[in-house]
Amino acid sequence: MILSCAGSDPDKDRKECTEQLVGLATCLPYVGGNAKAPTPDCCSGLKQVLKTSKKCLCVIIRDRNDPELGLTINVTLALGLPSVCNAPANVSQCPGMSSDL
Repeated sequence: MILSCAGSDPDKDRKECTEQLVGLATCLPYVGGNAKAPTPDCCSGLKQVLKTSKKCLCVIIRDRNDPELGLTINVTLALGLPSVCNAPANVSQCPGMSSDL
């Protein structure tokens, strides 16, 4: 699976994904570096996001430093989350990611 949101409007993407990203709220302690492993709820939320809208995972990774969101996200942990949760997804294809890593 390759995730792609090339040429998309960041505000439109964020609005579209807001509800999806609420399902990933339980992942914040893990991707923020405050938990050693994601919770089962985090993994089930991730699987739901991947099933319904893969680009939403790209949106949260892309917008991780947006002060409006008020999130602290370790991009390495976030990119590894699908693997840790046994929910394969190629998030390395998110636009602009390689230059940010």
